[in-house]
Amino acid sequence: MIDLHGKKILFLSVSFFNYEKAITKRLSELGADVDFYDERPSNSNFSKGIIRFNKRFYHLKIKEYYNRILDEIRGKKYDFFLLIKGEATPAFFLDKIKVSNPKMEMIYYNFDPLKEYPELISHLTYFDKKFTFEYNDSVKYNLNFRPLFYLDEYENPDNQIQPSQYDLVFIGSAHTDRYVVGEKVRTVADGLNLRSYFYYYAMGRIAFRLKKMIDKNLKQFDISKVSFNKLNHQQIIDFYKKTKAVLDINKPFQNGLTIRTFEVLASGRKLITTNSDIRNYPFYNSDNILVIDRENIRLDMEFFETDFKEIDADILYKMSLDSFIECLFGNAQDDYWNTFRNTE
Repeated sequence: MIDLHGKKILFLSVSFFNYEKAITKRLSELGADVDFYDERPSNSNFSKGIIRFNKRFYHLKIKEYYNRILDEIRGKKYDFFLLIKGEATPAFFLDKIKVSNPKMEMIYYNFDPLKEYPELISHLTYFDKKFTFEYNDSVKYNLNFRPLFYLDEYENPDNQIQPSQYDLVFIGSAHTDRYVVGEKVRTVADGLNLRSYFYYYAMGRIAFRLKKMIDKNLKQFDISKVSFNKLNHQQIIDFYKKTKAVLDINKPFQNGLTIRTFEVLASGRKLITTNSDIRNYPFYNSDNILVIDRENIRLDMEFFETDFKEIDADILYKMSLDSFIECLFGNAQDDYWNTFRNTE
């Protein structure tokens, strides 16, 4: 494992279901002195919406927030700066920290396609090391390719499979065509007498209703099927323990694998996914992973009747948070992850 003892890290990240806290905790456990800041001034639904759709209207708030960070870190010398996503991070901040810490290695990671956030492309020039979870972006923008990870608590060390309450579970945020695809899967599962459970999550009732008015996919959403209560990691793990397989529905324009992919497989549960690019990863095994067409849903009963095949320990480690940290702060892993990619 990489040695970070005595290293000082300035870490900014978008808030994403407390994974940023897990990363901060692990960096500290590895001996680093970490100063963490949320990259957004606020995580209210209003703030997220303004930043997402037109952050110019939030310019003064963003400027004030980042100037406060600069005041708090003034005089500190860092070995590394890590930014994850950086949707709200202004260029003037990147300029100033680079000038004040000229020897600091600047590291960037993004877990969304750049076509969805094209304004982030201009920030890439500030960084010494640039990573993306999206293979196509790695090629197009000359970035390092590093998929996401799972947290240790998801790992099932003995691959223990308990009697299942469900055959199929879906847990995910309500966005794009997830509801449309999810309900198609539910209908097919019902026709096969499979036991299913679907948990669609939305950040806030008002924000969801407004988005529902303009998003053609969400217009079909039965709001009674939406929960506004976020599940924590332990609650999600408890659901995994009760099911044979977990459904993952990627954004239709996204090839990078969701973090759910890694958590499900690490937990020893089978995965049903709409992301066909998963066939280009070292852990792909048709016994464990069923790829479905979001336009023509088919479920194979045999998939539910066979056992999960244990993932090789070396591959499982490469999927872990520790390996993710090693990649960002140590040596890039493109040679490993690209070995399995079929480029024909």
